[in-house]
Amino acid sequence: MRIFNKFRGTRGWLWLYEREIRLASMHNKQEAERRLRILIFWERHGIRAAAEAFSVSARTLYRWRSMLSAGGGKLESLDKGSTAPSLRRRRIVAPEITTRIIELRALHPRLGKEKLHAILAAEGYAGSVSTVGRILSDLTRSHLLTHPARLSFSARTGKLIERKPLRRKKKLRRPPGYRVLEVDTIVRFIDGVKRYILTGVDTERRTAFAAAYTNHGSASAADFLRKTMAVLPDCPSSIQTDNGSEFALHFERAVSVSGLVHFHTYPRSPKMNAHVERFNRTLDEEFLCFNRALLRDDVRLFNDKLIDWLLWYNGERPHHALQLRSPFRAMMSSLPAHECQMWWTNTRFAARQ
Repeated sequence: MRIFNKFRGTRGWLWLYEREIRLASMHNKQEAERRLRILIFWERHGIRAAAEAFSVSARTLYRWRSMLSAGGGKLESLDKGSTAPSLRRRRIVAPEITTRIIELRALHPRLGKEKLHAILAAEGYAGSVSTVGRILSDLTRSHLLTHPARLSFSARTGKLIERKPLRRKKKLRRPPGYRVLEVDTIVRFIDGVKRYILTGVDTERRTAFAAAYTNHGSASAADFLRKTMAVLPDCPSSIQTDNGSEFALHFERAVSVSGLVHFHTYPRSPKMNAHVERFNRTLDEEFLCFNRALLRDDVRLFNDKLIDWLLWYNGERPHHALQLRSPFRAMMSSLPAHECQMWWTNTRFAARQ
């Protein structure tokens, strides 16, 4: 099978490819270029001037010139290379201690370094707990310790399945004072029926949006995110959520498509989403408790009524954090006079799309 090369027929591409590979393997390209400039300065102005100008001894200059000559004049021949010692110290452990640790871990795989040290100390071992931990690390790297597999029983097949450790993606945490759109979920269980209300609050503008759904999936959360970005004026470019399953998969895709930065709170830390948690209380006390039956029977009519309440919340309801002004009025007061402020509260149509 012939491998296709899009650079076939282009002059010099192989030389450029090999050169890039050589330069990429260098430890310190900047240092090699500096040495080459010093050698060029030596050729033009003499060895004494080069030694004084760059504080380099004559012996070093001759050594660099020999390296460059032996390397065929190539830049990588002046590479500084690794400065690690060729012979390194190795930890010396008595063979009987190593054998005893392997025996104990084979019989009791869950023993840690503290318990192993206590057993070895009772047998006359004089080392520290840290030394036992380092010995365990060395034995693990040498594959001399057995790690029992974690098994789970499959009810469908009747077989034991090895449980492999999960590799979790590192999550971003919001820096202090960073403006985000905090998003959360309210769950209501009404007469045997579950309903979910997704809420979002701008931490700086204090504008808010909410919508009810019949399911708890990430597709609903993605739909809520798109509506929120369409409805809220000057929506933040970053969002913050907890670690719920509704904020994964389709929601993550919607965040990626929208070009937003997604921050997560720490587990069991609702205070990190304090703005949206406080809005959830206001929404519950001033709207949800009076419309529970409508939320249970007709989610569409509930959302229509919720939009009217959100217009009042954002456009007229005073906020202590905004000096008893509504979020929209606080935003309009900060705008220059030439910007139109007429249709900011006319968001009913956009919220229903």
